[in-house]
Amino acid sequence: MIVNHAVPVEVLENVKDATYRFFGLPAEVKNKYSKEHSSSNNVRFGTSFTPQAEKALEWKDYLSLFYVSEEEASALWPPVCREQVLDYMKKSKVVIKQLLQVLMKGLNVNEIDETKESLLMGSVRTNLNYYPICPNPELTVVVGRHSDVSTLTILLQDEIGGLFVRGNDGDNWIHVPPIKGSLVINVGDALQILSNGRYRSVEHRVVANGSKNRISVPIFVNPRPGDMIGPLPELVSRGEKPIYKQVLYSDYVKHFFRKAHDGKKTVEFAEL
Repeated sequence: MIVNHAVPVEVLENVKDATYRFFGLPAEVKNKYSKEHSSSNNVRFGTSFTPQAEKALEWKDYLSLFYVSEEEASALWPPVCREQVLDYMKKSKVVIKQLLQVLMKGLNVNEIDETKESLLMGSVRTNLNYYPICPNPELTVVVGRHSDVSTLTILLQDEIGGLFVRGNDGDNWIHVPPIKGSLVINVGDALQILSNGRYRSVEHRVVANGSKNRISVPIFVNPRPGDMIGPLPELVSRGEKPIYKQVLYSDYVKHFFRKAHDGKKTVEFAEL
């Protein structure tokens, strides 16, 4: 979790307000952005994670916005939240670059050139997540345990809370308390693979709330779909034994979305 970062608090508050505005729209307006009706795969309103693969649906709605260009966002993203999400993404870019520079230095990779930057953060997706009040929170899966497929995930929570991460010993779940103005940073599977396992992706889950609606706004910073991901050449050239193979990032993502959330099993797809 980071505070005193470069993203102004009002930008964070604005995107939270915009998230509530979108989910407060009439169902017929939101459904224009559903899989069946959206004019682009880059804009998707839906429920749960992978409904066709899940035994029980997760208790959430989401709007997923894959960034291609300002022009496409202006044309396709919902007007009620477009400007606020774009502002949040733009202001977060500085923080993302700073974090990646520190993380790469930890691997003795001292320069992030254009090629490396593109591999680490060549595509960006922002989700607006809405978790309605749940009548039976103790019986409900809100978001099952999983790690993200991203390089990094920058997560904005509201003040309600409900995010838990798995502790290093693997046995306990730790609540991540919401702190106003803070951003939660999760290492994703792509960085685990690129770092040859030196950085570990964070397994996390979300629990239901019986008295309040909750929102969250994650930015997923990813390789591009057409990138090959595997241990960085700088690590292998120093004689480090690779524990992951080179995989096409879009294949990795498809494997993740083909199944229900299942902890960190997706990483096995890339293991040698």
